[in-house]
Amino acid sequence: MSTVLEVDNLRTYFFTLRGVVRAVDGVSLRLNRGETLGIVGESGCGKSTLAWSLMKLVPPPGRIVSGTIKIDGIDITKMSEAEVRRKIRWRKISMIFQGAMNALNPVYKVGDQIIEPLMYHMGMEREQALSKAEQLVEAVGLPPEILDRYPHELSGGQKQRIVIAMAIAMEPDIIIADEPTTALDVVVQAQILNLMKRLHKEKNISIILITHDLGVVTELSEKIAVMYAGKIVEFGSAEEIFEKPLHPYTQALIRAVPRLKGDIHKLEYIPGTPPDLRKPPQGCRFHPRCPKRFEPCDKEDPPLQEVEKNHWVACWLHVKR
Repeated sequence: MSTVLEVDNLRTYFFTLRGVVRAVDGVSLRLNRGETLGIVGESGCGKSTLAWSLMKLVPPPGRIVSGTIKIDGIDITKMSEAEVRRKIRWRKISMIFQGAMNALNPVYKVGDQIIEPLMYHMGMEREQALSKAEQLVEAVGLPPEILDRYPHELSGGQKQRIVIAMAIAMEPDIIIADEPTTALDVVVQAQILNLMKRLHKEKNISIILITHDLGVVTELSEKIAVMYAGKIVEFGSAEEIFEKPLHPYTQALIRAVPRLKGDIHKLEYIPGTPPDLRKPPQGCRFHPRCPKRFEPCDKEDPPLQEVEKNHWVACWLHVKR
C-alpha cells in the first residue's frame, strides 16, 4: 500500500505568558492509503493538538516549531496558509471536529454551509453545488430537505452527520475524526461509527480517529498509537495493543476500562496526574507514575523502537541496547 501521510519528529508548542507548553514533542508516524489509525490517551496528552497540526490549523499562541508533515509526498509545513487552504485542506485531508454544534455556524442553514466550500474550492455553480450537497446528506443517511434547516433544528446525531458530510464533500484521502461521538448517546454513537466504517470501506478513505474511549477505537481502528505527554509511547496493530500491550502506560489504560464481567471489587485507575508540559520530567515522562520504573527511567528519554514486527514501544523495559 502507498503511504498517504508521513509525520517526522513533529513539534508543536504553545508560547504562553506562563511558559512554553510542549503539546506535541517529537511525534513520528506513517499512515497508508485506506488504513484506519486510532490515537488514544488521557485528556491533555496532545491528541487534538496533533490533529490540528496535521491540518495546519494550530490556533495562536501555538505553532509548529519543527518537523515535517507530508501528505502524498508534499510537505505542508513549508507551504503558506493560502497554499494549504487552496491545495491541501478539505481536498486531501479534512476533519470532523469535536462537538458538532461548535463546528456549525448557528445563523446559516446547514445546506449553505455544505455548499459554500464546494463553490469556493471546486468552482461549482450554486445549483450544481446544491445537487452535490443532496447526494452528500443522502450518503450519511439524511433526507435532502434537511439542507433547509438551521443547526438548532437538528438533533446531536443529525448535526454530527452533517459535519461528516462536509468532511467527505471533496473526497479527501484522509479524514481526521476528533472525538466524533462525544456527548452522543450509545445508540447514535453506534450509528455514527457504522457510518464511518461504511464510508471507509466504500471510498477507501484513510481515517485517523482521535479519542480517549478505548471501546470506540476498537470499533474502527486497524492500528493504534498511544500518546502520553506529547509523545507516542506505543504503536502497533489494534490486536497487538489490546492483547499484548508492552508499555506500562498502555497496560494501565486498558486495565482502567470498566468491565461488566468478572470479579470486580474496584475501578482501576492510574495514580497521579499527567505532567505539566511547560516543565516535563526528565527522562521518561511517565516514570513518576510508573510502577515498573528503574534507574534509567528518570534520567534518559527512551527512544521509540520496533521491539516486535510492526510493534513500536518507547520504554526502557524493552529498548534494545
